[in-house]
Amino acid sequence: MKWITNSLNRKFILGTTSGLAISSLVFLLLYIPLYQSELEGARADAANQVNNLLQVSLENAMLKRDLPGLSEMVNKLGEQEGIIAVFITNPAGEIRFSSREGDFGRQLENPYQAKVQTTHFVQGEAQQELLRSINPVHNKPACKECHGTAEQNPINGILYVDYDATPLRSKVGNTTLMLMGAGSLIVILNLAGGWWFIHTNILRPVKQLTNASRDLTGGNLQTRVAMQGSDELSRLGDTFDLMTERLREKLLELEEQRGFLQALVDAIPDGIRIIDENFRVILVNKAYCEQHRLESMSDVGATCYGITHNTCKPCPPTLINCPVHEISHIKKPIKVMHQHHRSDRTTFEVEIFAAPMTIKQGGEEKTLIVESIRDLAKAVKYSQEQKLSELGRLATGVAHEIHNPLASLKLAMDATKNEIVANKSYTDYIKKNFELIDDQISSCIEITGKLLKLGALPQENLELVNVKTALHDTLTLIRWQADQSNITLEENYEDEMLRVLASDSEIRMVALNLAQNAFHAMPDGGILTVSCSVEGDMIQVVFSDTGAGIRPKDLPYIFDPFFTRRADDVPGTGLGLSICMAIVEKYGGTMNVASEVSVGSVFTVALPNARNELGRNR
Repeated sequence: MKWITNSLNRKFILGTTSGLAISSLVFLLLYIPLYQSELEGARADAANQVNNLLQVSLENAMLKRDLPGLSEMVNKLGEQEGIIAVFITNPAGEIRFSSREGDFGRQLENPYQAKVQTTHFVQGEAQQELLRSINPVHNKPACKECHGTAEQNPINGILYVDYDATPLRSKVGNTTLMLMGAGSLIVILNLAGGWWFIHTNILRPVKQLTNASRDLTGGNLQTRVAMQGSDELSRLGDTFDLMTERLREKLLELEEQRGFLQALVDAIPDGIRIIDENFRVILVNKAYCEQHRLESMSDVGATCYGITHNTCKPCPPTLINCPVHEISHIKKPIKVMHQHHRSDRTTFEVEIFAAPMTIKQGGEEKTLIVESIRDLAKAVKYSQEQKLSELGRLATGVAHEIHNPLASLKLAMDATKNEIVANKSYTDYIKKNFELIDDQISSCIEITGKLLKLGALPQENLELVNVKTALHDTLTLIRWQADQSNITLEENYEDEMLRVLASDSEIRMVALNLAQNAFHAMPDGGILTVSCSVEGDMIQVVFSDTGAGIRPKDLPYIFDPFFTRRADDVPGTGLGLSICMAIVEKYGGTMNVASEVSVGSVFTVALPNARNELGRNR
């Protein structure tokens, strides 16, 4: 049995042979009775035709009362080839005429009582199988004198013709043997064809799949089946090849993600290290190596106390506030000040922000400690540089926006001065120039107010924010940047009041970040369309650009912190969109993106309509 089950080919042959044998047996069992019945019917039809002719002849003889002629006719018919006996009985079953001697006057045991013609197999007196044809002779008006009326005696007599059934049975047997031989030949041909089919179309592709699976198990991601055809196994081979390709892509993507995670950690300016519960360092970033003057990340796997404190055992928690020890008890982030040792034996003061991170490893939950290490000496420098940078950027924007109004103001003042000197009088022209001065000064005040609103700290309580005004003011501040970048700004707002309950400065910050992101996506210029409308219970703001678009594989991650993919190749912080998402969700809104590479992106922000919010609170 095991020898059979170990081979698909042998199982196929056994199954096919058994199935064909059973099918042939069932076919014979069904066919032989049907065939016999058909032969019997055909023979009966032929016999009935002869009997009908004979019956007519007998009826004519009866009508003429030619009894010797009737007896001679029965005798001659009984002498025909294939006929064993012919006899006529009265309705009671008594034989009146017979081709066999000694039958006259004999009473049949079971005389035929029906009025219709029939044919069936019977067993003869010599245990010989007979095909008996029974033909009732009906009473007719001409027979009234001898047999009475048809109502009283419907049957005058019954004609029996016994045929030899041996040739019929012999024909059935020969046909059965012929069918069995033909069936055996068909079985053999089916087995041969089935073996060829299963070997060519099943076993060979399965062998290819098996070999490819072994290669894949051995780590060969380049293996392919490359089957020809379009049947199920070919499609299975194509699916296997696709699976292998996807697996290779996923492994490459996993390697890329590992590289991305390391690059992400390396991009953090502070030193980062992750420590397990056994005080062993399992990951560090580039800044950490630079802080501690390590040539490489070879210290991964060493103990934290050995690297940064030059000790051979964990720091005493009574002397040093150890993040690993503290977090293992309180399970909350902490901040501590330590003195770390560098590889060159020098020391430096650090500020450590440590937090727990729970992961699943081997089916068990483990807590890791993530430390963000900041060199306090450099932190002061970074803080000052950042402030100067922000102030410089703000000053540049203010200077540019105020420059044109001040230039117009100077020209108007010069013109007014010249007019007063020349005419020594206050004319309409002088009045017009003073009005121009007033307008330009108002413009300066307006721009300054916009800058102040953008930089204002969020209020503790929600305020009623006019979204249209916030969007327009923010876009006005960056219109000069758009002009310099060959970007066209288009604004579309509904006429009705578009207001939300939020922080005015944060709404402006969202608008500024989304607009600048659109600018970054259009380094060669383009169109940024900003629209605002009411959609149901929400105020919907749409930023649509004609920029480079976002790759489909990057779309799920663009709102993640520190994820950045700028089309202008300028390094970004990767925080803009995550900040926008946090602000929008803070006020019960949503933000979605739709993008197509080389076509552009559409960012949609939806915030609850203040009209509905105020109506619910009443």
